[in-house]
Amino acid sequence: MDGLEDGKGLYFLFVKAETRTPSGLVARPVLTSYYNSDWFRRQAEVPSNRYTSPMETIVCPDSTESMYCQLLCGLVQRHQVVRIGAVFASGLLRAISFLEKRWPELVADMGSATLCGSAVTDPAARRAVEELMLKYGGGGGGGGGAEEVAAECRNPSWHGIIPRLWPRAKYIDGIITGSMAQYVPALDYYSDGLPLVSTFYASSECYFGINLTPLAPPSAVTYTLLPNMAYFEFLPAGGNENQEPKVHDLIDLVDVEIGKEYELVITTYTGIFS
Repeated sequence: MDGLEDGKGLYFLFVKAETRTPSGLVARPVLTSYYNSDWFRRQAEVPSNRYTSPMETIVCPDSTESMYCQLLCGLVQRHQVVRIGAVFASGLLRAISFLEKRWPELVADMGSATLCGSAVTDPAARRAVEELMLKYGGGGGGGGGAEEVAAECRNPSWHGIIPRLWPRAKYIDGIITGSMAQYVPALDYYSDGLPLVSTFYASSECYFGINLTPLAPPSAVTYTLLPNMAYFEFLPAGGNENQEPKVHDLIDLVDVEIGKEYELVITTYTGIFS
């Protein structure tokens, strides 16, 4: 797609609180580690990866405040947004639901170019958002500001609300297969038919594979496994449901047969398997 490097991505990305195991080891989700890493910060500076959300809003520990900040930043820069997404389809729909409930507050903050109320208490996130709003004047970064957003949100129908609020958006990005496929009709409704792009499939353990035909419709998406990401084995499906699968039932990638179904078994480089 042309023009993707001329704008920014509105992606809803969140961290979760760390916990400690009984032995004192730090435990946290893999995405939390990723978003807090120097690697992610460097990638966010690449033109094709630029986000509307300042880093302080992504790593804000309060998910509600983080959502408010990321939506507000996306609305203030709405004429720069060329792609919209979340890790999973459900995350983007949570953002739309949040917008439906909180748009009057967001519009008020856009109009004043400051955070008027107590929606955001995290000092770093608050400072980053207010600096961004001052930079863009609360007006959408090039035509159309708070009143335009309010007019769209007041409309009784939210069909196509995504391209109405972000008119330069070219596609929706996020995992839309597997258990996420149930959200495709809702995404189609809110996006008014924008392409739904599912570029990869992953879990906390590792990345499984990538989609080599990203513009394929959701029903036709397939993923090419990346055998260097983990050790993949395959458990033939359709066996005896009352019998636990045995290790000797597992087969390697080279022995997979076309037309048959398998459950994927993963062993990571650290020895974790699932």
